[in-house]
Amino acid sequence: MKPIVLLDTGPLVASLYRRDQHHSWVKQTMATLLPPFLSCEPVLTEACFLTHKLIGSSDGVLEFVKDNLIQIAFSLDGELTAVRSLMTRYADVPMSLADACLVRMSELYPDCIVLTTDSDFTIYRRHGRKIIPTLMPPA
Repeated sequence: MKPIVLLDTGPLVASLYRRDQHHSWVKQTMATLLPPFLSCEPVLTEACFLTHKLIGSSDGVLEFVKDNLIQIAFSLDGELTAVRSLMTRYADVPMSLADACLVRMSELYPDCIVLTTDSDFTIYRRHGRKIIPTLMPPA
């Protein structure tokens, strides 16, 4: 059975921006995984903003969604209480809305792995104490 991969902003941007320090690692890693990757609208928002700033276009991010390589698999509307609780708990990190949504998604998809370049995922916990399985570039 293929793992459920939750996609964070960093790898999404790195896959589109060749000058990103993690570009090669992300491309190689994503090639070994079977899409679709699951994500949330806050991740897409961050990625659109960053890619527009870096390469002048956010079209690549939206193309991933159009081509069904990324599926939006989270509704903040139904998970607002849990997301707010996470953001409050990790306010000292601080936790972004996108990160909070991904942590909550990791609780909803127990057999998932988070594809990220964000070391904060080594701090975050799901269900209060459980380590979130991640796939990250080597330190």
